[in-house]
Amino acid sequence: MSASGRLCVLLRRGASSALLLALGACATWQPPTDAGDGPLRERAISATSRDVRVSATVLGKEDSKRMLGADVTRMRVQPVWVEIHNGTAQPLWLLRSGTDPDYFSPLEVAWSLHTLLGGTINRRIDAYFNGLGFRNPIQPGQTRAGLLFTNPDYITKFVNIDFFGSNTLIPFTLYLQVPDDERSMAASRSLLIFRYPEADIQNYTDLASLRAALETLPACATDASGTGQGDPLNAVIVGEIDDISAAAVRRNYRRDLRQSDLPQRVLDRQPDVVTRKQAQAGAPAIWIRGWLTPIRFQGQPVFVAQVGRPVGGRFARTDDQSVLLQSDVDEARNLFVQDMMYSGGLEKLGFVYGVGAASLHYPRTTLGNATYHTDGLRAVLFFVTRPLSVSDVQFLDWVPYLEQRERFQSEESDDAARHAEH
Repeated sequence: MSASGRLCVLLRRGASSALLLALGACATWQPPTDAGDGPLRERAISATSRDVRVSATVLGKEDSKRMLGADVTRMRVQPVWVEIHNGTAQPLWLLRSGTDPDYFSPLEVAWSLHTLLGGTINRRIDAYFNGLGFRNPIQPGQTRAGLLFTNPDYITKFVNIDFFGSNTLIPFTLYLQVPDDERSMAASRSLLIFRYPEADIQNYTDLASLRAALETLPACATDASGTGQGDPLNAVIVGEIDDISAAAVRRNYRRDLRQSDLPQRVLDRQPDVVTRKQAQAGAPAIWIRGWLTPIRFQGQPVFVAQVGRPVGGRFARTDDQSVLLQSDVDEARNLFVQDMMYSGGLEKLGFVYGVGAASLHYPRTTLGNATYHTDGLRAVLFFVTRPLSVSDVQFLDWVPYLEQRERFQSEESDDAARHAEH
């Protein structure tokens, strides 16, 4: 046989082998024999409001294999089982984008299990996942259950479930245990590890006294020794954790504590909670490190926070442990404020002193040897139960932000002139 003939035989054999492999792969997925939701109901968290009852739980690896025929969690998909009873007199629609702005559709997840030349079985996969996905609307008196396919959270998952009807929005926020997480169950039962004794808490009832208290908070974090200067504390967040969490989740912030957060210490401890806004390929666009303070406003918790983003932003490597603070911390702070204005949960906004100004030409240096410049203001955000619109946000007459910004930019120009002279 000629060389060209032998080549043709080898190519035909290779094509046949590839076809057999493809056809064999198509047979790997089988409809589950036990897709019941009984085990999920046993650990579901429930809540009732305005004649609507919601129950929900997060699927783990074994739940996914049992109900879906594959472990979709390995593809960074976290299914959430929900059951809703509509006791109202009108149809309701569950708003999936309120649960996760980047939610996965059932067909999107099904496609990840498709195989080459798997036409018939691929269609079966599509039909199966479509059947398990949650379907709208929920009619009056009806109870309906199904899956929402979300992005992953760890330890505790903040789940917003919003129902829309005629001139009606009925919001829920649930905290669900995430199965298979390697961290301790004890940590997952508490959203905030730290609690102040009641005797140490100062409750303020008017805005003027609150403002004065907020301006006495530390300007920046420190290291464990209390001597090194960390990132600036450029935000204060006021409100119940349910309302704050709901607003953050709606703008794609997820709880995400990393090793790079731990050196930052405020009030003699590491951050109580860290969230990051998820961006392209999971890259963190903005982080929020928060510490509970011994301050209350009209009985509500008050957190002091660092708002920053890494050098490189969404283009930074996601596995890079040496995270450096991007120098324009005011931009990160202002983007966070704008995010929360669109979240539907922001009631009031004001600015106070407390960070101390640092110009572009005379910046400050952080623990990681990053430098930053700032107008020295601390944004104060007040949260309530959604829904609110951007036009509902009240602007407090504290530090006039625009005037302060103009003054700071004028001083920066003077600094630039002096810098040029030297």
